[in-house]
Amino acid sequence: MEEEDRIEERSSVRLRGRTFSGGGVSESRWVDGSEVDSESPPLSLFDDNEAKEGYGSLRRRLVKKPKRVDSFDVEAMEIAGAHGHHPKDISTWHTLALAFQTLGVVYGDMGTSPLYVFSDVFSKVKIESEVDILGALSLVMYTIALLPLVKYVFVVLKANDNGEGGTFALYSLICRYAKVNMLPNRQPADEQISSFRLKLPTPELERALSIKETLERRSSLKTLLLLLVLMGTSMVIGDGILTPAISVMSAVSGLQGAVKGFDTSAVVVFSIVILVALFSIQQFGTSKVGFSFAPALALWFFSLGSIGIYNLVKYDITVIKAVNPAYIYFFFKKNSKDAWSALGGCILCITGAEAMFADLGHFSVPAIQIAFTFVVFPCLLLAYMGQAAYLMKYPESSDRIFYDSVPESLFWPVFVIATLAAMIASQAMISATFSCVKQAMALGCFPRMKIIHTSRKLMGQIYIPVINWFLMIMCVVVVSIFRSTTDIANAYGIAEVGVMLVTTTLVTLVMLLIWQTNLFMALCFPLVFGSIELIYFSAVLSKVLEGGWLPLVFASFFLSVMYVWNYGSVLKYQSEIREKISMDFMLELGSTLGTVRTPGIGLLYNELVHGIPSIFGQFLLSLPAIHSTIVFVCIKYVPIPVVPQEERFLFRRVCPKDYHMFQCIARYGYKDIRKEDHHAFEQLLVQSLENFLRKEAQELALESGLHEMDLDSVSVSSRDYRTRDVPGIEELEVPLMLGTRSEEAEASNSEAASAALPSSIMSSEIDPSLEYELSALREAIDSGFTYFLAHGDVRAKKNSFFLKKLVINYLYAFLRRNCRAGAANMSVPHMNILQVGMTYMV
Repeated sequence: MEEEDRIEERSSVRLRGRTFSGGGVSESRWVDGSEVDSESPPLSLFDDNEAKEGYGSLRRRLVKKPKRVDSFDVEAMEIAGAHGHHPKDISTWHTLALAFQTLGVVYGDMGTSPLYVFSDVFSKVKIESEVDILGALSLVMYTIALLPLVKYVFVVLKANDNGEGGTFALYSLICRYAKVNMLPNRQPADEQISSFRLKLPTPELERALSIKETLERRSSLKTLLLLLVLMGTSMVIGDGILTPAISVMSAVSGLQGAVKGFDTSAVVVFSIVILVALFSIQQFGTSKVGFSFAPALALWFFSLGSIGIYNLVKYDITVIKAVNPAYIYFFFKKNSKDAWSALGGCILCITGAEAMFADLGHFSVPAIQIAFTFVVFPCLLLAYMGQAAYLMKYPESSDRIFYDSVPESLFWPVFVIATLAAMIASQAMISATFSCVKQAMALGCFPRMKIIHTSRKLMGQIYIPVINWFLMIMCVVVVSIFRSTTDIANAYGIAEVGVMLVTTTLVTLVMLLIWQTNLFMALCFPLVFGSIELIYFSAVLSKVLEGGWLPLVFASFFLSVMYVWNYGSVLKYQSEIREKISMDFMLELGSTLGTVRTPGIGLLYNELVHGIPSIFGQFLLSLPAIHSTIVFVCIKYVPIPVVPQEERFLFRRVCPKDYHMFQCIARYGYKDIRKEDHHAFEQLLVQSLENFLRKEAQELALESGLHEMDLDSVSVSSRDYRTRDVPGIEELEVPLMLGTRSEEAEASNSEAASAALPSSIMSSEIDPSLEYELSALREAIDSGFTYFLAHGDVRAKKNSFFLKKLVINYLYAFLRRNCRAGAANMSVPHMNILQVGMTYMV
């Protein structure tokens, strides 16, 4: 509750202490107020509390002497009781319940690795002595201990973005601290969102500042960082294809030795049937699937541990001495090149480790940590040690080590549980794929698709139909073509290690830039874990011709799709900025806009966060009349998981008052649910607009009344005079650097100085201009809403390079034609829509 109270307190302080930028017309930040005429309107009615709230901003406004032309509203709409997105304390029982669910969603992949790890390792290295068995066991034990346990559980999970994990969550975290996003729509007002949690690097840490400045200055580094993130995401999607294939086939292959006549073709057909059933139930949601599968996985891990203990006691308990890492050295000394090749099979013991981080949004950090540390890790160690003990006595059983090591009387129960576990194993990477694609869409790096939220309580639990059926088709194709778990394993290793290398790189950047970790400790992370992963990567790359080419093809395909979409979106946004309508042209048209104004509200959807979009000119030319109130609506995703509802909207006035034109930015995080219907959205928007008009009138009245006072009677601290005289310093940035204490001090100063307000501000007169504008707004609401949508097409110029023409005119155009349409994506009704097309030459 302390965190929640802190966030709410900061939000309330910010509302009282609004600050302004000065010096000329600027669209670089959002501030209070709106464009006004030279005449000051009459004073409006305020009570004591309202007067206190407004005085702090007035005092700063007078000190900084801003020009009030083309200014913005930094206030976000307040809705009583709308604090649903703020983090809440989670009880111990709820955490344990989530930990239980993680068994069914997160750890299925890693839990089924004993089905095929040793059989793949010993296909490269023949068992000739106990050194081979103990060395392989030692490799597996230390791989699980170092990468999933130490790296992910204790380090990487802490690099979450307000509870969200994955490569794009790391990228959005970096984007908040350094302006590296390729889409130039970031605003200083975004940093005022309470969940932004931005703590800028302090001046003392020159290393963090220099890294930040270098990333922001060099566009090549921005592109490289984006490509790295896209590559990691592509590998995760590749995992989502390969995991179901290898897990299900490994489980079903156990029938080959138990049922006569059950050949490879039967394994393939049976595997395809199970895969189709698995992807068909995804529409019911992660929560239902998790609770349904978690008991089966709990039984599976119990079976692994129990069978492992049984084999240890019965066959050879001395394999425990493999905890001595010297056996790894003896293993490599004896087998040299074959041992290095066997690393490709050894890495399969941690398949699904990335799912711990990618699926974080579905659960919580403590839940994932508890499940792995107390259930998954010990059961896996016991399972591998039990198999090694069995091999010490029966080395010829390496091909079917898992099923051969199972007691004969338990074969069929274990087979059934193993098949269920293999199906569940696929759930981990399927859920991770959905999360990564959703994040990529929100950050402008993936074509728009339909997203279904399957849980009312947990926003991260989603289902994407197109991706689900694509994964199913690809899984069926992979199983049909390869028909062998060995070749799929070769492909699987490349995808798994590739994602880990990307995560290591991004977490290192987070350590240096955001955590501001000691340089030695920050470099130890990539040196230790990056070196291990590079060694494994070199081993799996040698299998490119034996199936390793498959994940590279998948990664290249998805990387191309995401980069083309991002590249085209950035060019389209830059074109819209370049061709936006100038304010001088709007003033020449006059308040009638050169046409007839009819009652009603027109919502024009566009992507600009500043200025009037050029598509508005097309509407003026095409329509015989335009609505009396125009609102330019921009749906904008900011690089945070959630934007609180009360901080959703930003408003500004466009042109003078009699134009009745406004600009609204509706901000969403990449985890936010946009499930509200158009009626709810209209209601929220109108409430926000009325709130904006009242605050604007209040500030103008306060400013007008304060000008009548003797400025010498106003007590202003020496700090204010110093700040006033230093150009480029904006008080809006002070709370971000100095924290809550400066905000509280600023609020107390505002309240203390409120006693100096003139009595004229407390007059009971009602502002007639405000009443007129509110009545005009209500009349427009009664007449209804109309939605203006723009189909902006992008074409490359004739003198452009051939590659640019290919990317823009064909690839990007194909993706735009086949992605989700604007009306569906914007959640607007299919009635009352007007659409106009426009082509931008880039």
